[in-house]
Amino acid sequence: MTRFPEDLKYSEEHEWVRAGNGSTVRIGITDYAAEALGDIVYVSLPTVGEEVAAGDSCGELESTKSVSDVFSPVAGVVTAVNDVLADSPETVNGDPYGDGWLYEVELSAESDVDDLMDSDAYAELVGE
Repeated sequence: MTRFPEDLKYSEEHEWVRAGNGSTVRIGITDYAAEALGDIVYVSLPTVGEEVAAGDSCGELESTKSVSDVFSPVAGVVTAVNDVLADSPETVNGDPYGDGWLYEVELSAESDVDDLMDSDAYAELVGE
């Protein structure tokens, strides 16, 4: 598996965005962030219908090491959350780009995604 998949966009706060159907995107944390956090034991996510702004904290990931905020890389309305994480938060560690996704957002502006980094720029940011 590619450490930073090329079909994703990345934020400086270590979130990824995958374009989906129309203006809905899926959001998660990168493999780099999951490794840095250690074993994730609790996930707090935004609620469906909540409006999020790019750069705002909208949830938390609690690990055996620390508690970290989840920042929304885009602005919009939350349309889905990954309910699996309530009972299996470790899924984020095991599959951060797949089953460990966090939530989905209906974008308020398509251009938000274009402002994010590609995989090469993100790899450079984290020194890889």
